[in-house]
Amino acid sequence: MTRRLAEVAKKVGVSEATVSRVLNGKPGVSDATRQTVLSALDVLGYERPTQLRGERARLVGLVLPELQNPIFPAFAEAIGGALAQLGLTPVLCTQTKGGVSEADYVELLLQQQVSGVVFAGGLYAQADAPHDHYRRLADRNIPVVLVNAAIEDLGFPAVSCDDAVAVEQAWRHLASLGHERIGLVLGPGDHMPSARKLAAARALAGELPDEFVGRAIFSIEGGHAAGAKLIDRGVTGFICASDPLALGVVRAARRKGLDVPAQISVVGYDDSALMNCTEPPLTTVRQPIESMGKAAVELLHAQIGGTSVPADELLFEPELVVRGSTAQAPRG
Repeated sequence: MTRRLAEVAKKVGVSEATVSRVLNGKPGVSDATRQTVLSALDVLGYERPTQLRGERARLVGLVLPELQNPIFPAFAEAIGGALAQLGLTPVLCTQTKGGVSEADYVELLLQQQVSGVVFAGGLYAQADAPHDHYRRLADRNIPVVLVNAAIEDLGFPAVSCDDAVAVEQAWRHLASLGHERIGLVLGPGDHMPSARKLAAARALAGELPDEFVGRAIFSIEGGHAAGAKLIDRGVTGFICASDPLALGVVRAARRKGLDVPAQISVVGYDDSALMNCTEPPLTTVRQPIESMGKAAVELLHAQIGGTSVPADELLFEPELVVRGSTAQAPRG
């Protein structure tokens, strides 16, 4: 018990006497300090005293598919910062290949009695993936917010970047540079943001040949493999569903002895960290991370406070950022 008091006190930056008053339900402690002490107890893995277990922790699960793509640490920073301002503590859950699954994390978060969960990229965006763990959260009335396009019928509010506008901005940019053979490098066929991007491209192109659409796992290697095939089919302008995919296409072009942007133009998606430092600097479509993260947290906080939030999707406007990876289409 003494060790627990000392650890929690150190974590929070208060006296052991203050921690003791919180654990024993004694007066003389502000609500903010009380909640911070209880959150520290949860974070350190200690059970709450019996009389305090009925309260949900001031913890919020933040579930991400990976951290290699810099867009996800960016979302984590924006969402985590907004949560902290409201006195909520984010619990970062990152999937690894062959490691803990999204469903496993949901189980752990339920055991921790979290106040809510934010998913930023996950199985909700894949039509063919298992979704039972989302229904478990709904059945338990746990507040949930999804970031970016989800399958229908999950019943959670979502905050998304407008995929159709993103493709329109990229397409019109490449077309204005004279590119007529424009191709797309997208995620898997059941990936909802990719499906929206493809639908938008087909609406713009009138006719988009299937051989100008490449599918890939979201990585530089995936972009390289898909990009190499599309280059062989004559594509000169690329619209990619993520920045790592775009960097993979740049690498594929170089391996074939082609210059970017003199012969091949590439547009990414996200404007994640360091894309202005690549060679050439990457033209990309920027997601408004800060605004989206703040909106997601506001939706979650409203639900935690007992306000009914409709299961709608808030669409945020992207912004084309033109850099050095796009140029006039090659002639002839």
